[in-house]
Amino acid sequence: MNSESTKGYLLAQVDEIEPTPCPCGSSRRAFRVPGNETASLHSVDISRDSRIHYHKETTEIYYILEGEGFLELDGERVPVRPATSILIQPGTRHRAIGTLRILNIAIPTFDPDDEW
Repeated sequence: MNSESTKGYLLAQVDEIEPTPCPCGSSRRAFRVPGNETASLHSVDISRDSRIHYHKETTEIYYILEGEGFLELDGERVPVRPATSILIQPGTRHRAIGTLRILNIAIPTFDPDDEW
């Protein structure tokens, strides 16, 4: 079950979603369904050397679940560990450094065409 709409809400079993390659490693993307433009939630396994990228329209909230490392934000390295959360605004060049598992909330719903 990826995401299913029931009575005004969406439900996802994230561990059953097929991983998709992304600049950070691999991502299980929930709530990317027609009609939902509000937000999406991604469970992301970050590889050691993720690619720097940015979004023109998307705000992202990262919440670190596992691992320790850094987020590189417009060239500045910020240390992260479990329970660290950071809001990344549109236009901010970013990448994760280290082997991490995160939750990523994309606002509005993630659009793969907004990855630069």
